[in-house]
Amino acid sequence: MKDEVELKLTVPPASAHKAERLPWLRKLAKGSISRSEISSTYFDTKKLKLRRHGVTLRVRKAGSKRIQTIKGDGAGGGLARGEREDDIKSAQPQLKHAKGTPLAPLVTKKLKRKLRPVFRTDIRRSVLDVQLNGSKIELAFDRGKVVAGRSSEPIHEIELELKDGSTEDIVELARRLRANVPVSFGARTKPERGYALKTGEVDAPVHATPILLKPDQSAGSAFTQIGLSCLQHLAANERAVLARDAEGVHQMRVGLRRLRAAISLFGDIVTGRDAEALKDELKWLTEELGPARDLDVLAKEAIAPLRETNPETSEIAVLGKDVERKRRNEFTRASDAVADRRFREVVLRAALWLLDGAWSQAKGNAAGRRSKSITALAADILDRRARKIIKKTKRLQELDALHRHKLRIAVKKFRYGCEFFESLFEQAKAHKRYERALKELQDALGKLNDIEVHSRRGHRVANPRKRERQQSQKAYAMGLLTGQEQAKRGELITRAIRAGCRIADARPFW
Repeated sequence: MKDEVELKLTVPPASAHKAERLPWLRKLAKGSISRSEISSTYFDTKKLKLRRHGVTLRVRKAGSKRIQTIKGDGAGGGLARGEREDDIKSAQPQLKHAKGTPLAPLVTKKLKRKLRPVFRTDIRRSVLDVQLNGSKIELAFDRGKVVAGRSSEPIHEIELELKDGSTEDIVELARRLRANVPVSFGARTKPERGYALKTGEVDAPVHATPILLKPDQSAGSAFTQIGLSCLQHLAANERAVLARDAEGVHQMRVGLRRLRAAISLFGDIVTGRDAEALKDELKWLTEELGPARDLDVLAKEAIAPLRETNPETSEIAVLGKDVERKRRNEFTRASDAVADRRFREVVLRAALWLLDGAWSQAKGNAAGRRSKSITALAADILDRRARKIIKKTKRLQELDALHRHKLRIAVKKFRYGCEFFESLFEQAKAHKRYERALKELQDALGKLNDIEVHSRRGHRVANPRKRERQQSQKAYAMGLLTGQEQAKRGELITRAIRAGCRIADARPFW
C-alpha cells in the first residue's frame, strides 16, 4: 500500500467552470487538461460490514479500463490515507488483491458471497497537472452525482493530490483558489456521502471517528491529524444543524470543543497571531451554537421530568411552552450561523491553518517541541493535566461555582486528550478504568454546572428587565425546578470527589 496526500474542496455549481479556467492556474499547468467520464461502484454487505470497519472497496470504470481501490479510513482525519489500486478485468471486486490492506482481516468466503453494490458515483472529471514551488500537484475537477437506489445528490468538488513535493504547496494552491472562487473545506468524502444516501442519513448527525496515531510520529504531525479529525467532525454536521437537528447541534459543538481542546493541549507548540485569531473565530461559532444546546438540555432533561413528577402543576406547562419557543428561536440562530459565509470561511481557514499555519514554521524551541515524538509528548501532557485535576478535585468542597466550572472544562480537555492519545498506549483495560472515572467526574461537574445555569436563568425569570406575559407562573415553575436541583448539589459534589479519588488511585494508562 502507499499513502496518498490530498485535500478536498467543495465549490458551488456556478463556480465550478470558473475554477477550472482560471488563467493563473493554467499558467502553472504542465500539459493540457484531460477529461474523462468515470463511474465508480462501491461494494459492501447488506449490513454494511466494510463501513463499520472503516474500509471502502470500489471498482472504477473509465473508458475500457477498470481499477479496484481499497482504502482505509484515514486514521482519524489526516491527509494521508492507506490505499491500494489494482487493474482488474471484472466489474466485480477481486479480493485476491486485499493482501496487506485494511480489508484483508475481513476477507472470508462468506464475505465474498455477501458483497454487493451499495451505491455509485458518476463523475465528469477534468484533470490538470500543475507545478508549484517544485511540487507536482494533480487537480481533479469533479462534476456529477452520487446515486443510491432511486436517490441521488449532485457532486461539485476540487481534489488536490500531492504527487511529489511538500504539503505546504497544496495549502498555498488552495489559498490561491479561495481568493478567486468560493471554495469550502470538503468534510465528507464521496463514500461517506454515498453511505449517508444509502441509509437515508443525509441530514443525520455525525459522530467523531477514532484517531490512530503512530508511536514514532512527530508531535507536529500528530497535532495536524488530531485537529483535522476534530474539524471534520465539526464540519460534517453542517447539514444536521441546517436541518435544526438537536443532536446535530450537539455534535458540532462537541467537534468544536475537541478542536479547541487540541489547540490547548498542544499549547507549547501552537502559538502565533494566526492561532489567536482562529481561536476567536471558533469562540464565535461556539457562542452561536451554545444557547440552542443549553435550552435543549433545559427542556428535555429538566422541565420534561419535572412535568412528569408534577402533572397537575399547570405553571410547569407554561414554562415549558416559553422555553420551547425560545429553543426554536435559538435553533434558527444556530442554523443561520452555519448557513452564513463566515462559517465556511472559518472551517476552510482552520483546515489550512492546521496544515500550514505559522505554528508549523516556527523556529527555535518550538521547532524542537514540534519534532519531538508524540508518544513522549502525550505522556507528559496527560501527566501534567492529571496532577492538576486530582489536586483541584480534592478541594472541590471549597470551590465556588466559577472554579467548579473551570475544573469541569479542565476535565473535559483532559478526557479529550486521553481519547486523542489512546492508540499510542497498549493499556486498554487501564484506559477503560480511567475513562469510567473521568466520565463520572465530568458528568457530576456537568450537572453541577447545569444547576448553576438554571439558577441564573431562574433569577432572570423572577426579576425580568421587562415584565412578560404569564410572568408569575413561569417564575413559580422555575423556582420549583431550581429548588429541586439545588437539593441534589451535595450529592453531586460527593460523587465528583469520589470519582476524583478513583482517578488518583488508578494506574495511568500512558
